[in-house]
Amino acid sequence: MSYKIYLYAIFTFLSIYMLSGVNFEKFIKTNRVLEAKFLILALSMALSYLLTNFVWDIINF
Repeated sequence: MSYKIYLYAIFTFLSIYMLSGVNFEKFIKTNRVLEAKFLILALSMALSYLLTNFVWDIINF
């Protein structure tokens, strides 16, 4: 089994944890909680994709 899947999982949880510290209330309209959660999810998935590919390229270098 590929270790890249484990890296995706680790970096997804890590990026969600990191993004939870950001105050998105300045960017999101009032009463838009669901949209804010989807924004955090999408940003964390994009960040985990970038981090995983970066670490994977470093490992295979």
